[in-house]
Amino acid sequence: MKTKVRMIGKVAVVDLSGKITIGEGDVVLREEVNKLLESDAKNILLNLNGVTYMDSAGIGELVACYKRSAEAGAKLKLLNPSGRVSDLLSLTKLQQVFDIYNDEKDALVSF
Repeated sequence: MKTKVRMIGKVAVVDLSGKITIGEGDVVLREEVNKLLESDAKNILLNLNGVTYMDSAGIGELVACYKRSAEAGAKLKLLNPSGRVSDLLSLTKLQQVFDIYNDEKDALVSF
């Protein structure tokens, strides 16, 4: 998995691409979010548009990132989950936990 961080105002937008799976993308995601939290980022938007696949480890890491962000006083929200990822979030009822947006401007304003 690859990541690219863009700062838009006070929001760190993390563009993710590839697979978030055990031993691959989950570690990359964890490290990227940890770096942002260590740099005192308070608003994190994970852009999932380029994520092609996510397994249970990926879901677990999303939840762990959400929890770590909340503990650090930060907000973590999701943007543009692809069809499969969106279905997985719905199946696991995580759309009730995360703020999920399909439009980047709407997501940015929500912070």
